[in-house]
Amino acid sequence: MKDIRKHARKLMQGTCRVCPACDGRACAGEVPGMGGLGSGHSFMANYNALAAVRLNMRLIHEAVEPDTSVRLLGLTLSLPVLAAPIGGVSYNMAGAIPEADYIRSVIDGCKQAGTIGCTGDGVPEPIHQEAFAAIRDAGGHGIPFIKPWEDEELYRKLEGAVDTGAKVLGMDIDAAGLVTLRKQGRPVSPKTPEKLREIIEWCPVPFVLKGVMTPDEAKIARDVGAAGIVVSNHGGRVLDHTPGTAEVLPQISAAVRGELTVFVDGGVRTGEDVLKMLALGADAVLIGRPFSVAAVGGLAEGVGKYLEQLRLDFTRSLVLTGCRDVAAVGPHILFNGGGR
Repeated sequence: MKDIRKHARKLMQGTCRVCPACDGRACAGEVPGMGGLGSGHSFMANYNALAAVRLNMRLIHEAVEPDTSVRLLGLTLSLPVLAAPIGGVSYNMAGAIPEADYIRSVIDGCKQAGTIGCTGDGVPEPIHQEAFAAIRDAGGHGIPFIKPWEDEELYRKLEGAVDTGAKVLGMDIDAAGLVTLRKQGRPVSPKTPEKLREIIEWCPVPFVLKGVMTPDEAKIARDVGAAGIVVSNHGGRVLDHTPGTAEVLPQISAAVRGELTVFVDGGVRTGEDVLKMLALGADAVLIGRPFSVAAVGGLAEGVGKYLEQLRLDFTRSLVLTGCRDVAAVGPHILFNGGGR
C-alpha cells in the first residue's frame, strides 16, 4: 500500500496529496478536486467525529475467528464495505488515469475481493457510460448511482443502469447542490417525496437513496419505498458546516433500523472505523477517497490490496472487542456507549 499511495500521489498531481491522515485539511475548498466545499469543515467533521469514537477492548471471550460476511439487499458480501460512487477522473483527479481504467479497477477489484463497488454519474458522459460498461462486463456486479437530474436525462440513465444487470440501483440525492455540475450547465435538484416514490416504483430492483442526514428524511425514504439509505453529506462537497455522519448516524438508525438497510460514509479509513460505524447503527459502510487512491495507484490490484488491509484491520478489531461476527457488534463495544 505504501508503493500504491506513492504512485497515486504522483499521478494525481496535487488534486489529492494522499496525506497520511485523509482528514480534509490540506484540500479544503478544492472542488473540483478531492477536497471539501468552502472551508472544508463538513469533510473535516466526518473525519473528526469518527476519530472521537472510542472502542472498549475485551479479551476474555471465545471470538477467535470472526465471520466478517454480511447479507444486504440480496447481496452476500465478504465484509460490510462497499466502494462509494466516485467518478470524474478528468477534473477531480487531474486525469490521473483513463475513466474506464479507474472504474473497472474499482468494480473488478471489489468483485474479486467478495464485496461490491458503486459507480458515479456526472459530466462528461463517459463517467456513466464507462460505469455502466464496467458493471455490465462484471455480470451486473456493481451498484450504479444516478444523480437527481430532470426527467428526460434521469429516466434515460436509470434505464441504462437497469440494462447493466445490476441487482441494486441508487440515487445520490446529496448531489443536488454540486457546483461542478451547475458550472457545466447541467444542474441537478432536490426531489419531492412524490417524485421519489414514482422513481422507486418504476425501478425493478431495490433502490437506495444516498444523502440522508436527518431522522425525518430517513422516515420519508422508508415511506416512499426505498430499500436502503446512505447517511452521507457527499463527502463534505455540497454544503459547508454540516455535522459529521458519525454524529447523526445513531439517531437516524434508531428511526428506521430494521425497516430498511442503513449504509453510511464519511471519514471511514480503517477496519476500526468500519467497526465504529456498525456499532453506531450502520449495516455497512461506503468508503470513497481511499478507494480512489488505491485504484489510481494500483488499479484493480491496488483496490484488492486496500480491501485486504481493511479485512485484516476489521477482523482484528472484532477479536479485540469480543465480537464473533458482524451481528454481534453493537453500542456495548463503544466507550461510554453502554459497555460494562
